[in-house]
Amino acid sequence: MSGPEQQWRDALAQGRLTLPRETQSGRCFFPPRVAAPGSGAHWEWVEASGQGTVYSVSIVYPRAPQTPYNVVIVELAEGPRLMSRVEGAASDAIAIGMAVTARIANGADGPLLLFDPA
Repeated sequence: MSGPEQQWRDALAQGRLTLPRETQSGRCFFPPRVAAPGSGAHWEWVEASGQGTVYSVSIVYPRAPQTPYNVVIVELAEGPRLMSRVEGAASDAIAIGMAVTARIANGADGPLLLFDPA
């Protein structure tokens, strides 16, 4: 893998949450891509605050003995939405509108972007 997605993953591996931001409008977007969506304009990497709000939540109920887990869409303070999980709270306690804070964890396949209740 190479290009913008790899650069984003490399920043995560360094413990940094970054977002691509269109240089003309200042609008952040996700996922990273070669040109800004809609305009094709140039963009730059910026540090994200890590603050967000749960926009959508689903609970996945796998077969026993696995335990249920959540899948959320988080709207970051900078505007983009991305898919992740919220940890540190029971799945049934996670609700739309809940304030969350990003955390980078080590996963089996590399760094993971997770969220904790704020």
